[in-house]
Amino acid sequence: MSAPIRVALVDDQALFRAGIRMLVGSQPDLEFAGEASDGREGVELVRAARPDVVLMDIRMPVMDGIAATTRIVEEAEREGRTPARIIVLTTFDLDEAAARAIRGGASGFVLKDAEPEFLLAAIRTVHAGSAVIAAGATRELFEYFSDSQRSTQEPAEFTSLTGREREIFALAARGLSNSEIAGSEFLSEATVKTHISRILSKLGLRDRVQMVVYAFEHGLTTPAGGDTD
Repeated sequence: MSAPIRVALVDDQALFRAGIRMLVGSQPDLEFAGEASDGREGVELVRAARPDVVLMDIRMPVMDGIAATTRIVEEAEREGRTPARIIVLTTFDLDEAAARAIRGGASGFVLKDAEPEFLLAAIRTVHAGSAVIAAGATRELFEYFSDSQRSTQEPAEFTSLTGREREIFALAARGLSNSEIAGSEFLSEATVKTHISRILSKLGLRDRVQMVVYAFEHGLTTPAGGDTD
């Protein structure tokens, strides 16, 4: 039996923390790893408890969720370890703060009024290595990054992708899952997963959310032609 997913929570609302603590504790495959009431405490909590997944509120006193997310990810990278997967909690579908947290290394964001089942699924999804974006917010995420930051020049590292990898990149950047890509490209899910890992490695990206951001920053939101090796 695999070890439970250890989940930490950083939020300044005590009542909200109590509800999340009970929700996580009710799941046999999850374990509550601790809680903090502001970003600075959250960084210390992650440093001490080493959770697998962190639920991070955006707006908090002392240190906000953006700064805390960035610090957690940077510390892990300096130490040569895989950072905790961070899910940003926000009351808005998408705003600049949530987008900045994604750029800082968060694996996605979930609305604070989301259904409990969606939050639980999000925890399991990011722990498995994928990313999650609040339902209905993908278009807003695209527009935020494409409106002011899109480049028309194809980045040098993108040329290292094979034709097949470019096709899979385009599908993943549109939000398709591994199973959906596999069905579209007549590949096994294992093959798609291998391609995604290679793409992320070649482009220096952490996960699928950063792949979406990268695609829109560089105007790579449509499939590119080329070889299919």
